[in-house]
Amino acid sequence: MTEPLLLALDQGTSSSRAVLFNPQGEPLASAQVPLAIHYPADGWVEQQARAIWESQFQAMHELERALTPSQRRAVCACGVTNQRETTVLWRRSDGAAIGPALVWQDRRTTDLCRRWQQRPDAAEWQQRTGLVLDPYFSASKVRWLLDHTPAAADAQRSGDLCIGTVDSWLLWQLSGGELHASDHSNASRTLLLDLEQRTWLPQALAAVGLSGEELPQLRPSRGGFGRIAAGLPFAGVPITAVLGDQQAATYGQLCLAAGQAKCTYGTGAFLVVNVGEKPVRAEGGLLSTVGWSDASGSASYCLEGSLFNAGTVVQWLRDGLGLISTASDVDALAASVPSSGELMLVPAFTGWGTPHWDPSARGLLIGLTRDTSAAHVARAALEGIALAVSTLVETAEAALATPLLELAVDGGAAASDVLMQAQADCSGLSVRRPPHLESTARGVALMAGQEAGVVADLEPLRQQLLSGASRFSPQLSDHARRAWRCRWQEAVRRCLHWQGDDHV
Repeated sequence: MTEPLLLALDQGTSSSRAVLFNPQGEPLASAQVPLAIHYPADGWVEQQARAIWESQFQAMHELERALTPSQRRAVCACGVTNQRETTVLWRRSDGAAIGPALVWQDRRTTDLCRRWQQRPDAAEWQQRTGLVLDPYFSASKVRWLLDHTPAAADAQRSGDLCIGTVDSWLLWQLSGGELHASDHSNASRTLLLDLEQRTWLPQALAAVGLSGEELPQLRPSRGGFGRIAAGLPFAGVPITAVLGDQQAATYGQLCLAAGQAKCTYGTGAFLVVNVGEKPVRAEGGLLSTVGWSDASGSASYCLEGSLFNAGTVVQWLRDGLGLISTASDVDALAASVPSSGELMLVPAFTGWGTPHWDPSARGLLIGLTRDTSAAHVARAALEGIALAVSTLVETAEAALATPLLELAVDGGAAASDVLMQAQADCSGLSVRRPPHLESTARGVALMAGQEAGVVADLEPLRQQLLSGASRFSPQLSDHARRAWRCRWQEAVRRCLHWQGDDHV
């Protein structure tokens, strides 16, 4: 008899994946479909909502077709995880998307957010949501779409408008247009959720110009989200968990106790620290967010530091500069030189997140000499990602008034030994890399399996994860680390306030 199997739908910024897991969290089969990203202007980042769904559908179809009949029958639950903050508008009446999907990296609403920062209730708005008034989050994207897409404003006036993040858009499609819902982890990234009450915040809705009827129904992350509709791959399978991608990766790394931390190196890099059952609001540009919630009313909260560009830096080396043929080539190129010398690359291609929250920051390559080679640039690129993450670590440690003991890592770029060693060296932390780097899909699959009753005890899985991990230990002296990071902070300072009217 085939053991129960778990399906994870992992909709990311650059691709959509469907992954099959056993109850031990081991991947058995997967399918992946690339997803195009469009850059119509400086700081503008868009996708087509229909293409997001079609890529996810295609991944589901390819995976289902690859399974045996007994495997297909054994799939007992589905979890959905997704790129967060990316905003989609569509019509309730026919499910047609309205306008582009504005991706989380999009910075076109910078001026609107600056105006919001001058509101008398700006501090309370940020405190209640745990976020900052920045283009990263969904609220300003919603307002921009309503202001610049006449069909969206018309649909809102007639009560025909649905607004959601990618999880909501996927759930609408997966349910055949029956369910407009979001989970607390995704909703906490919109600037519209009261973090403690886990309800839509009236003052935020008023500021954006929403009645609330346009927004999805809020549900716990672990719980019922209906079944996959007839006519779709895996039809009839219950959807029992929904999580934003960074929260899912945290769960997949089994960082389930307060003080445990992970960093995912995907399109961006995101440090997430579990802080327990009550939100912690911190200085230094850290974000407070819902980790996950369940039907009992309990929730886990996290602090998060955000770097907008990580894997995109490697893509730029490949597609923009032509220094490598494939992303996996970067490690060998970077390792061909012992040091980047004085060269530093600050990856602020689409602005800077934690701790500066400066949408006008831009990328910087500084320290070039006649001896600089492609290998030096590749090494500086990887070190720039690590140095930026070390700032997130330092900020989190200051906020919690306690050091992090270890950093669990995952995501595609974490395959780079050069990057992981640089991360250990500049942060001073032991870095733990699991045998399977895609913790996002694993996390939501495990949660879906718990709700379905086929995953009972996570502790054996945690012990297995620890025993199979690769580890990188710091090899720099404290003095060398401090000097390196001091030099880095000077480079970051020079990239801030660069674009547009902020140029000083």
